[in-house]
Amino acid sequence: MIRALRTFLCVAALASCAFAQTKLNGAGATFPNPIYQKWFSEYHKLRSDVEINYQSIGSGGGIRQLQAGTVDFGASDMPLKDEQIKQFKVKVLELPTVLGAVVPAYNIPGVSGEVKFTPDVLADIYLGKITKWSDPRIAKENPGMKFPDANITVVHRSDGSGTTFIFTDYLSKVSPDWKSSVGADTSVKWPLGLGGKGNEGVAGYIRQLPGSIGYVELIYALQNKITYGSIQNSSKNFIKASLQSVTAAAEGVKMPADFRVSITNPSGKDAYPIASFTWLLIPVPPADKGEVLKQFLGWMLDNGQGMVEALSYAPLPKDVVAKEKAAIAAQLK
Repeated sequence: MIRALRTFLCVAALASCAFAQTKLNGAGATFPNPIYQKWFSEYHKLRSDVEINYQSIGSGGGIRQLQAGTVDFGASDMPLKDEQIKQFKVKVLELPTVLGAVVPAYNIPGVSGEVKFTPDVLADIYLGKITKWSDPRIAKENPGMKFPDANITVVHRSDGSGTTFIFTDYLSKVSPDWKSSVGADTSVKWPLGLGGKGNEGVAGYIRQLPGSIGYVELIYALQNKITYGSIQNSSKNFIKASLQSVTAAAEGVKMPADFRVSITNPSGKDAYPIASFTWLLIPVPPADKGEVLKQFLGWMLDNGQGMVEALSYAPLPKDVVAKEKAAIAAQLK
């Protein structure tokens, strides 16, 4: 009887361990949400005892939730500012995860081809200085294309957004007027336009509104079958977002020890000008789930990188991966 009871308790204990789950909760950027959902799903298949839930609420929301301690990790498309870092009660490790592109997506009646945008034209559309698709400055770089005499409807993000930071960071580098009047941040005072929540909301507006233009992460334009244009880079070449051109934007980047870097408007002749890393924000030391989080991050930097191109992201440069592994080993103990 006693032996049978011991056997039962042992089996029950093993069963309890087998079904015990660790849940990690995160929130933040919509820019990398498609690849994050892919990673978390695939990792759960590998580790059925680990469940990672992620809310795609925008970079600003992710940062606020991490500061409040309501999530295990955050996510942002903007490297944290010094004043934001001071607001955290713990140290935060900022880890780049993938490279992506923000594209000018549009719905122009009668135009199905690739529209070329110079930096000044793109900035002046968002400043409200260019208000019609028939504007001669647009036509100049697009000979042979017939644009309608239609008003331009500008679409931007309504929520605190790392995608907005990437876009406005770029505009601030190429347009003195934009830099002085609007600037770069996750939320800015837009001169005009309609606000959509998340990359999903902006993409939805563009699909619905003839004459509209908005900025979205590349995968959202592809998934929603929205046409997007090329942008003249710093070498005066018109470049369309692709795996190759986004990878070119990160070539030669000098990654600082804290991983906070901007690669918009790079110098490479084949580089797409509105490209960026996106970051996971990991508290140091992490909570009681730290070892599970550390194991996932290692998988993300190895197996996970092989999954990114299928969703139109570019993998991290190998030297960046090596730096991150060293930082994880040193700080997530």
